[in-house]
Amino acid sequence: MNLRSFITIGMVSAALSAIVSCGNKTQSISDDGDSVDISNIIPQDSTIFGICCEGTGMNTVQLLTDSGDTLSIDISLARDSDYVFGGLMAGDRLAILATVDKKSATKVINISTLLGDWVMPNPLDGSSIQGISLKEGGIAESINQGSIVYKTWKIEYGHLALTSSREIEMSEEETTLYDFVSLGADSLVYRDAEDDYKYSRR
Repeated sequence: MNLRSFITIGMVSAALSAIVSCGNKTQSISDDGDSVDISNIIPQDSTIFGICCEGTGMNTVQLLTDSGDTLSIDISLARDSDYVFGGLMAGDRLAILATVDKKSATKVINISTLLGDWVMPNPLDGSSIQGISLKEGGIAESINQGSIVYKTWKIEYGHLALTSSREIEMSEEETTLYDFVSLGADSLVYRDAEDDYKYSRR
C-alpha cells in the first residue's frame, strides 16, 4: 500500500470521527478530484422513536413507533449496563437505540423526562443559576447564559445532540454530542470529553 493510500484512508477515518463526534453531514471527500462517498461507510443511526405502551415490563418495552408499528424490545442489556435513562412509564415518549433486528436495546432514553428547564449554579459566582431549556419539537433555549445560545436538540446515536452558537460568533453554529450519565425526575447529568454537566430541574 503506497503513501497516497495511507493518506486517503487517514482522511476517511478523520472524517468519520468528526461526523460521529460533531454531527457534521459531510457526504464525500475529494482527493485530487476523486470523490469518495462515505455515506455507506458510516453506521446508520438505529434509534427508534415511539410511545411506551402498557405492555412494558421490567426487561421488555412495548413501543408504538412513530411509523405505526408495535414492537416488543428486550432492554435487559441496556438495564444491565445502566443505560436506561429517565424511567419507563406508559404514555411517555422514548428513544431506543436498538440492534439491527430491533429486538434488543442497548440504550433507552425517556424523552418525556428529558423535556423541561434544567439549571445549575453559575460556576463563576454561585449566586445565580444558568442552564438549558429542552422543549417539544427539538427546540432548545439558554437560561441566563449570555455567552452561549442554544438553538436545537435531538437524540442522535443514543447521545444528546445540542446545536448552539456563541454570542460573539452568532452566525456560526456547532453541534456537540453529549453522553448521558443519568436522568431522573429532578436531575440530569451529561458529559463531553472534558466535563460533566450536572443539572437540577427548575
